[in-house]
Amino acid sequence: MFVDLAKIYVKAGDGGRGCVSFRREKYVPKGGPDGGDGGHGGNVIIRATSQLNTLLDQKYQQHYTCKDGGDGRGKQMTGPDSPDIVVKVPAGTIVKDAETSEIIADLSEDGQEVIAAYGGRGGKGNTFFKSPTHQAPRFAQAGLPGEEKTLLLELKLLADAGLIGLPNAGKSTLISVISSARPKIADYPFTTLVPNLGVVKPEGRKSFVVADIPGLIEGAHRGAGLGAQFLRHVERTKILLHLVDVTPFAGDPVENFVNINEELRKYNPELMNRFMVAVATKIDAGEEWRIASLRNHCIKEGYPFFAISAVTHDGVGKLVDFVAEKLEELKAEKHDF
Repeated sequence: MFVDLAKIYVKAGDGGRGCVSFRREKYVPKGGPDGGDGGHGGNVIIRATSQLNTLLDQKYQQHYTCKDGGDGRGKQMTGPDSPDIVVKVPAGTIVKDAETSEIIADLSEDGQEVIAAYGGRGGKGNTFFKSPTHQAPRFAQAGLPGEEKTLLLELKLLADAGLIGLPNAGKSTLISVISSARPKIADYPFTTLVPNLGVVKPEGRKSFVVADIPGLIEGAHRGAGLGAQFLRHVERTKILLHLVDVTPFAGDPVENFVNINEELRKYNPELMNRFMVAVATKIDAGEEWRIASLRNHCIKEGYPFFAISAVTHDGVGKLVDFVAEKLEELKAEKHDF
């Protein structure tokens, strides 16, 4: 099950109480205070890992509470610190305060972590308060309470390329051809209900990750269809592959292409600055004038254009090679910058 939103409650441990104690040993007069400090409460840590790709664990376990620090003891013995709790989430998870919507951390890399709730400091024992003018303090501090928060976890998949387009544009078929991913494929809309990831390994080039984003429709930016629920995953991709069905029953390909781009712009204008490749799909059953119409529009607008058939594999190899080469260029440009 793919889960990309989760709300959890975290409570760090309270600090232990300081101890009020006096040294009492035979033949040792006026031993004085020897109460130890309380231990620190444990922190709640959110840590990203590449071993996970869903927030399913947080859907079923929504409360994370650390133990309190141990109380101080006599003979200046400090109470034990309580252990931290580590909550593992997929890389690409954004951690927000559920009440204020403030972003606490964007955990986009494997191993990246943030302390979401700090444990309370342990209280000082009466030894700490001993002074020349106050040689026998009979009080100690209570430990400080640990932080408690309600957090919103929002997963944005990390992928090099994202497949977007109307429902039934051929996204799932393409990702099944170019990678080992096996999404559900059928001849009705909204076959894909969750994003799918696939690793593409082009010969002679570095492998890259492709995300199959569920089909978008008009009004997607407002949540229509599966809209805003999955548009967030597009924001992480370096390249967008905009797939357009050119078969007779799919409508005007240019109009479809323009409409989906408009939905992207309304959702996040910055997405229109993302490198986009226009891909005419199902050309084995498409009409030539539809392909030509889309090609002319895309070339005029400055989009690289490819025509493919995932069924016959026609044009797929050229598309994969182009994407792999472009990703290497983008990576090199980033390093140069």
